[in-house]
Amino acid sequence: MADSITVTAPAKINIGLRVLPKRLDGYHSIESIFTTVSLYDTLTVSSDAPEGACIVECEEMNLPQENTFTTAYKAFCVLTGTKYGVRVNVTKRIPSGGGLGGGSSDASSFIQSVDRLFNTRLAADDLHKIAGLVGSDVFFFTQALIEGNKRPFAAVVGGRGEHITPIEPRNDYSVVLVFPGVSVSTKDAYSWVDSYLEKRSPALDMRKEFQKPIKEWQFSNDFTTPVSGRFEKIANAIAALKNCGADFADMSGSGSTVYGIFVRKEGEEISSLARTACEILSKNWRIALA
Repeated sequence: MADSITVTAPAKINIGLRVLPKRLDGYHSIESIFTTVSLYDTLTVSSDAPEGACIVECEEMNLPQENTFTTAYKAFCVLTGTKYGVRVNVTKRIPSGGGLGGGSSDASSFIQSVDRLFNTRLAADDLHKIAGLVGSDVFFFTQALIEGNKRPFAAVVGGRGEHITPIEPRNDYSVVLVFPGVSVSTKDAYSWVDSYLEKRSPALDMRKEFQKPIKEWQFSNDFTTPVSGRFEKIANAIAALKNCGADFADMSGSGSTVYGIFVRKEGEEISSLARTACEILSKNWRIALA
């Protein structure tokens, strides 16, 4: 058994996000393309903890005593019968509550690291069972790791998040993330979107749309209009990205992170327009090139 394992946990963005009416169980089904980006958290997972304990250390933020790590570890122990203690040290780079799936990605990378650490050899179905107990976005990140942690990994995501259909990712663009500095409650965002659903654009075939030239994309995020209408900084961030030449810009998830996609020219590893956008936007916004 290894003493410790260090892994990364990538963020994701939503390219198009369609919210369906609330179901009888109180959840909304969605349809969206999720794709990972190069912004990531780092986790070091070790067996240096008392039996049965899950100790979480994170300098960048104060986590509650019960959090996604402890929830995931309890589910892992019930499923495997493991009684070992575990310690996880987290270096956060993905903003919490920003629509980038940071907590879900951390939980998925954590569980698969614990599986390796204790050599429990969980099957994919078992990993997805744990994902369902932790959070909807955990399904996507679990599948991304099962597929080999390809960078990027992309999929059409449906249902509550449990239906994952991998698709060919795109590698012809750079992403600029803008963090508007506002906090959006997911619960509130869903309540706002309910009254907006009748006004939205018609549904798209997301897989076909994703294959089109980026400038032709007609993707929309059902959360963007109701959320940005309440938070001017989000609307301003989207406009700023477009003014910097983004080929496509929108909000990720239920917010508040906004992203711009900049097509790379032949021979460019990173879009020169994206680099310029970062220089301009960093004067007024917290940003990341991903």
